[in-house]
Amino acid sequence: MNSELNLAYTTRDKSVMTISQLPLLFFIGLSLTTLFALISGCEKSVSMEDRPVALAEELSQPRETPVAQEDGGLEVVTLGSGCFWCTEAVFRELKGVKSAVSGYSGGKVDNPTYKAVCSGTTGHAEVIQVTFDPQQIAFTDILKAFWETHDPTTLNRQGADVGTQYRSAIFYHNEKQKEEAASYKKQLDASGQFKSPIVTEITKFEKFYPAENYHQDYFKLNPENQYCQYVIRPKLEKFRSKFADKLKKAEPEKE
Repeated sequence: MNSELNLAYTTRDKSVMTISQLPLLFFIGLSLTTLFALISGCEKSVSMEDRPVALAEELSQPRETPVAQEDGGLEVVTLGSGCFWCTEAVFRELKGVKSAVSGYSGGKVDNPTYKAVCSGTTGHAEVIQVTFDPQQIAFTDILKAFWETHDPTTLNRQGADVGTQYRSAIFYHNEKQKEEAASYKKQLDASGQFKSPIVTEITKFEKFYPAENYHQDYFKLNPENQYCQYVIRPKLEKFRSKFADKLKKAEPEKE
């Protein structure tokens, strides 16, 4: 990319542009466009072609879903660790996880839309609501996957995604979850696994609002999206390698 930028500066300084330079300039422009798309975060990685359904759904506010019932021995926890496209893709692969729904939690506005949450004014975090079977996966393994698949030391930020909506957060649904999360966090800080203190908030769950339909299962349904290709896929591959013994049987991916 440095060589491309040097060529761009050289071309810009010339007073005469020859026809032979046009293909090179086009290639440089395309490369820079791709770079800007990757560093701009989830919001801008949805192209206008992807937006018609999204815009229509944002006009009619999403309904609050009932809190998942812990029937049949199932348990629920709500987690925020940056862009929910990434988090959902990770947790859907864990053995014992029955569902991972992208949405919003921890805010002060009822029925928020994606656009409102991205403005940073509603107080919500992008989260996933995870329903899991504790007989198949321990809550400590849920916490391990949570803390090891994002940076919990950066306040209100994950990579290029900046804002309170991208904060690291655990919204616990019962006192046992609260105690285990606090204990695990304390152990991690004491272990020195992270160079800086963990800033993950551990807060009592209140409400969860599911995100608009086009956010659900985003990675699986949009494999060619640039954000999916260059951000989510490498993260998922690293996760699969590290948590190989905790994964469901892999489903064949679309070519």
